[in-house]
Amino acid sequence: MIAYDPTNHTCALHTAHTTYQLAADADGRLLHLYYGPRTGAFRTVPPPHNDPGCWPDLLPQEWPAPGLGDNHAPFFALDWADGSRAADLRFAGAEVCSGTEPLPGLPSFHTGGETLRVTLQDPWGLTVTLLYAVFEDCDLITRAAVVQNTGTTPLTLQGVPSGVVDFGRKELDLITFDGAWAGERTPFRAPVRPGVQSVGSVGGIPTHAHNPAVVLCAPDATETSGECWGAALVYSGNFRIQTERTTAGIRLSAGIEPYGFAWSLAPGECFVIPELALVYSSRGLGGMSRCFHNAVRGHLLRGRWQDLTAARPVLLNSWEACYFDFNEEKLLTLARAAKTAGADLFVLDDGWFRGRNSDTTSLGDWAADTAKLPDGVAGLCSKIRALGLEFGIWVEPEAVSPDSDLFRAHPDWALQIPGRDTLEIRHQYTLDFSRADVREGIWQQLTELLDSCPISYLKWDMNRSLANVWSAALPADRQGEVYHRYVLGLYELQQRLVDRYPDLLLENCAGGGARFDLGMLYYSPQIWCSDNTDALDRLMIQYGTSFFYPPCVMGAHYSTVPNHTTGRTASVEARMAAALSGTFGFELDLTRYTPAQLAELRPFVDFYRAHGALLRTGSLYRLCPPDGSGAAWAIAAPDGSEAVVFASDRALDGRCLVLPFAVPGKMYRAHIRATGQDLQNHRWDGEELAVHGLPLPDLRADLPGYLCYLQQED
Repeated sequence: MIAYDPTNHTCALHTAHTTYQLAADADGRLLHLYYGPRTGAFRTVPPPHNDPGCWPDLLPQEWPAPGLGDNHAPFFALDWADGSRAADLRFAGAEVCSGTEPLPGLPSFHTGGETLRVTLQDPWGLTVTLLYAVFEDCDLITRAAVVQNTGTTPLTLQGVPSGVVDFGRKELDLITFDGAWAGERTPFRAPVRPGVQSVGSVGGIPTHAHNPAVVLCAPDATETSGECWGAALVYSGNFRIQTERTTAGIRLSAGIEPYGFAWSLAPGECFVIPELALVYSSRGLGGMSRCFHNAVRGHLLRGRWQDLTAARPVLLNSWEACYFDFNEEKLLTLARAAKTAGADLFVLDDGWFRGRNSDTTSLGDWAADTAKLPDGVAGLCSKIRALGLEFGIWVEPEAVSPDSDLFRAHPDWALQIPGRDTLEIRHQYTLDFSRADVREGIWQQLTELLDSCPISYLKWDMNRSLANVWSAALPADRQGEVYHRYVLGLYELQQRLVDRYPDLLLENCAGGGARFDLGMLYYSPQIWCSDNTDALDRLMIQYGTSFFYPPCVMGAHYSTVPNHTTGRTASVEARMAAALSGTFGFELDLTRYTPAQLAELRPFVDFYRAHGALLRTGSLYRLCPPDGSGAAWAIAAPDGSEAVVFASDRALDGRCLVLPFAVPGKMYRAHIRATGQDLQNHRWDGEELAVHGLPLPDLRADLPGYLCYLQQED
């Protein structure tokens, strides 16, 4: 619910449990008043002291502008035609609209909700329309904006925030999610210190190093209690999220990274700023995460994949089984083994197209290598489907190999700076997706492939950061638009895909998890979480990912031991716990399994089919973090009627896991599958589980695992 009082220019945005307040002061500055537990009482912001000239630096402004007294590190920045850089944005009106407004060319949360439109104006000819959307059911508030040049001369935007929130003089911790390839999104927590702290990317994608989401929380906040504010960008390119602590308190700002960004606006033109998603919870980090999970599932995913009660296919991906070394018969033998193990979908990964026998060649030539596939992709697809499996395929449409027919025909399609050597990363260049003609050329190849046979799944990979960023389609004074235009081009092409192929299951990937963000989830209902499938490493990777993203969107596969990335050994149950917590599939050479070994995998596939709806729609509880003392988590029905509990690591042997979702007075029956044990028909009272916990048996393995299905008795 949104309440706007035009008499005193106050606005209150209410969700089920939270309130966000803003108001215009007597001078027309739009101030942030409050963000916290739901309330009907308005907080007022008194003048900081008796010198109005100093006020801008101390006031909690909703959209701070540079050059006129606010001395925070600027995020909104612009150049006027005369070279000046100041802006003076004052309140000009507000209105409440039913529903949510789509952002042209950009992903956003949708379906339901209300929108608050607040207009700010600068007398020199600049209008900023702030867009706030409220989704009451999941305690989500989103912020976006549209900047319009309403003057008579051009101007250039040098920085645009998706949102700014002031927290006053609180003591807060900042949690960021950082890492590297094969070790993405590890939480890092530290007190907010004086000055600027930031995470971001200048690589054209978010990259493995930092995720575009952060948490601010009370120093005593835990998984189950304490104040937490989560902020996540709905954007897939260069970004910056920063905190700045000054005498006025803590300010959080988030948006497109200013480096490499300069957007020209002619008179009358607009720029649409990506969305920022905000959640407040007084129920700790777990409560905040569950709000984000509900928001993603209910208001971000689209099409048929928004129905998470519907079955998702169990797939086998060919990569770790074959790499580049395969022929059609080898693939069919692998597919037969996958069918025996219970898979629904066979995915042909890299190496299927002309001349692709290593990662040094052929990207961009999306036609079958008939030396490997004599009847082409269509012939293989037909034979796979005859086995009773659906068919999927891997592509990397944003890349081109220097050794490819595409690059030889269109060398200008790659991002490159005239007069400089073009940087090869992974023996490839990046195509200039800011150009419509380049996107159209790739579109023609993709549609020819997807129309050639019934392909039900497409894995869209992207294996390098952007470099040599310069576009032949833009003049010199507009090269600062290329990074953002690249992202807009990517969004446009994926939107065309989901429009033309609404039943296609699209999974995004970027060298593993380098582009795992809310923007990509608008187009694909799942993202490959990491190239590292090691069960122990996945405990931390998927733990960190879960702070903002629900398990059902995390691409996770059961793989072989020793693991191809780490060489580590883990039990079947530990590997299954990691895979079942995500989208679930296989990535290993099942042709090496005996019939008996293949049969041993079937109970886990059957488990996923029986409880997949719960795993995709349930509430996640992080019971024990992967901090060296083991890891445990549960996915429970919202009413506590059933749950799946997972645990891994020998440090948990003999421990009891407190289950906060268990309902006192209800009896629960459990089926426990642990390494070396299969235990049936244990019974516990809900109060016992919620207070004393679920006892774990002693497990004996290099990395043991534990799966338990709990259900209330009638």
